[in-house]
Amino acid sequence: MVKIEYYTSESVTEGHPDKLCDQISDAIVDDLIAQDPKSRVAVESLTTTGTVHIAGEVTTKGWANVPKIVRSTLREIGYTNPEFGIDCEDAGVWVSIHGQSPDIAQGVNEKTDKEQGAGDQGMMYGFATNETPELMPFPIMLAHKLTRRLAYVRKEGIVKGLGPDGKSQVSVEYHDSKPKRLNAVVIAQQHTDHIPEVELKQQIIEHVIKPICGKFLDEKTKIHINATGKFVIGGPEGDTGVTGRKIIVDTYGGIGRHGGGCFSGKDPSKVDRSGTYAARYVAKNIVAAGLADKCEVQLSYAIGVAEPTSINVDTFGTNKIPEEKIVELVKKNFKLTPKWIVETLDLLRPIYKKTASYGHFGRNDPDFTWEKTDKAEVLRKDAGLEKAEIKVEV
Repeated sequence: MVKIEYYTSESVTEGHPDKLCDQISDAIVDDLIAQDPKSRVAVESLTTTGTVHIAGEVTTKGWANVPKIVRSTLREIGYTNPEFGIDCEDAGVWVSIHGQSPDIAQGVNEKTDKEQGAGDQGMMYGFATNETPELMPFPIMLAHKLTRRLAYVRKEGIVKGLGPDGKSQVSVEYHDSKPKRLNAVVIAQQHTDHIPEVELKQQIIEHVIKPICGKFLDEKTKIHINATGKFVIGGPEGDTGVTGRKIIVDTYGGIGRHGGGCFSGKDPSKVDRSGTYAARYVAKNIVAAGLADKCEVQLSYAIGVAEPTSINVDTFGTNKIPEEKIVELVKKNFKLTPKWIVETLDLLRPIYKKTASYGHFGRNDPDFTWEKTDKAEVLRKDAGLEKAEIKVEV
């Protein structure tokens, strides 16, 4: 008998208020790292109608023109018209940034007799599955493709009168743990008031949903577009945005667990960010090596301490060798100290703003070094496995 399950994931466009804040925070990180790669940055953003507030702790040899960064980010996203709740020219920008606590710095900074320690305590998760070529869960990849498409048809003028704010959600029906069809597609897209509701829905179906969802749609798929009837008041006017509130969108869409912290606004000395990237790197290489079809890696750290306090691997019964052996191979091939992570993944670069929308994982971009599978071959050989053909399910 076929086992039927449903998994749902959502994504948001780059103009969603929370994602606007993530991009502003990461643009500040990029600007400072470009000037001083050893910058320590922990910056939060908040936006509401017509205003952006920036607060946090920074220690750097550089200097960031924060208002200019905020306005540039608003402009790039498409907030150029006050009709959409905020605009790049007239937005108020409030800045309150001070130095990093020396109590934290003394545990994180590398010394001649002490390796760089973790920037905080916490647990981080990485996940991978052979459902997709990106070794990511299918629902979140599809949700991201929908929101990317929403932004594309807005910017290219394919669908007229759209605002920057938008969301997608997909409910995928699985048969025996394999994606089979779409049970529901949900789209929320900000728009100007003059577009008739019926016309907007038809255009989104034709230009967004059908090109992306294709063969997974059928006559039973439920489609909801702006289910309240309209979505004119959006962006920061409709919802206050804050850095770090879309962490499930940032990761695996609810398939696979999440640790305690967000990523955006943090330099890579913060293991909330770099440790999570490392956990994805490990999990993806385990699946790419054929050691398991699905893998979740948990790491944990103590502030000021270099070595992880724990490493755990869960393959959900899909492992080809004992999980204890996989943990041994992880410890052998991945040092996983903050210094090793930063150096191995080359994280002291201004690469973070583009991570802040459409997911930190499953991206085909050479700057996303944690997506490399360069350890797969050595893991496979150390495990004593024949060369595996990774069977992608969709």
